[in-house]
Amino acid sequence: MIPAAHAGPAPRLGASKLPQVGTTIFTVMSALAARHGAVNLGQGFPDFDCDPRLQRLLTEAMAAGHNQYAPMAGVPALRQALAAKHRRLSGHAYDAEREVTVTAGATEAIMATILALVQAGDEVIVLEPVYDSYLPSIALAGGRPVAVPLDHTRGFAPDWDRIAAAITPRTRLLMLNFPHNPTGRCLAEADLRALERIVEATGVLLVSDEVYEHIVYDGQPHRSLAASPLLAAHTVVISSAGKTFHTTGWKIGYALAPAPLSAEVRKVHQFMTFAVNTPAQHAIAAYLADRAPYETLPAFYQTKRDLFVAGLAATRLRALPCAGTFFVLADYGAIANEADHLFAQRLIREAGVAAIPLGAFYECGAPPAEARLLRLCFAKRDETLRAGLDRLRRL
Repeated sequence: MIPAAHAGPAPRLGASKLPQVGTTIFTVMSALAARHGAVNLGQGFPDFDCDPRLQRLLTEAMAAGHNQYAPMAGVPALRQALAAKHRRLSGHAYDAEREVTVTAGATEAIMATILALVQAGDEVIVLEPVYDSYLPSIALAGGRPVAVPLDHTRGFAPDWDRIAAAITPRTRLLMLNFPHNPTGRCLAEADLRALERIVEATGVLLVSDEVYEHIVYDGQPHRSLAASPLLAAHTVVISSAGKTFHTTGWKIGYALAPAPLSAEVRKVHQFMTFAVNTPAQHAIAAYLADRAPYETLPAFYQTKRDLFVAGLAATRLRALPCAGTFFVLADYGAIANEADHLFAQRLIREAGVAAIPLGAFYECGAPPAEARLLRLCFAKRDETLRAGLDRLRRL
C-alpha cells in the first residue's frame, strides 16, 4: 500500500539567489523549434560532427585507461599543449604548471573566475549586449553588474571613454568578449591600446572571454589580450576546445592567467568540479601535439558565413557585418515592427526557422529602441543553412 503524502510543513527554501533567472532563451527557443519542426539557427552549436581522428583519439585514451580523475588543474600534456599554442599565437609564455587551468567548459571558467575574484559589493563592468552566463555569476558572487552598451551606430564598437568613465573605486572586474557574441565584433589594435591606457590608469582586472579566438574572417588576426604584456598581467583569458574543435558536448574549456590569479581561480574550480573529462583531455592534447587544426577554422567558417549572408541577401532580412564568431545579426525591420522576442516566436511558428532575439542579451540596460535584430547561427551543415534560407525567402 502506498503511504499518503506527508502533510508536514513546506520546505524552507528561503529567498532565491537568482530570482530573475528562469529557463534560458536558448532552451526556450530550441524547445519551440522542436515543437514546430523548425530549422534551428538559434542555439550556437554545430549540427555536424568533429574530426574522426579526434574521435579515434578519444577511444584510444579510454582504451589506454585514462578513465579516472584527472589532476585538478588539468592533464599536464594538455596544459603544455595549450601553453605552447598561446605562446605561438600571442607571444605570451604562460607557465603550464601554474598558469593554465582546464575547466568544465568556458562557462565554468567564467563562473570560477568571478566567484574567485569578486567580493560582495564589488562592481563588475559588462558590455551589452552580453552573453547570458555573466550576470548570474556576478550575482552569485555578491557583485553588482554595471552595464556599458556597445555603440550600435559604429557596428557595436566598444566606447572606451564610456567604459573608462564607468570604473570606480568599487570596480573589481571589466569583462570582455571578443570576438563578440552576439554581434561578431572583433578588436582592432587601437582597441588594445585604449584598453592599455585604462588598465595603466586604474589597475582594473580583466576577464577576456575569447572562445571564438580561431573563428575570425577576411584575413584579420584575432587580437588576444595576452598579446599585450600589460594586459596579460591583469587578465584571465578564457577559451574553449568545444568551440574550436566542434566538441561542445565534451565540455573542455580553460583559463590562462598570471600565477596569483590562477591560484585563486583554482581554489574555486577544485570545489566546483575538481577535475574534468579525463579521456577528452588526453585526446585533445594528442590532437594538438602534431598539428594546428585550428588554423583551418577561419576559412571553414568563412565559407559558411559567405554562403549564409549571400542567401540572406535574397530575403527581406538584412545581414549586419560579421567579422568573427559563427553568428550573424539580421535586421527584420523590412518585415515587421514588433518586439524582437515576439517576432522570433512568430518566425518559428510561421516560417519554421529559429533565431535568438537580440534583446535576450540585454539585462541591465535595453537594446537600441530602433533595433529590430535577430541572432542567427551558421555553424550548421550547408544543407541545414540552405533549408533555413529557403524558408526565410518565403517571408
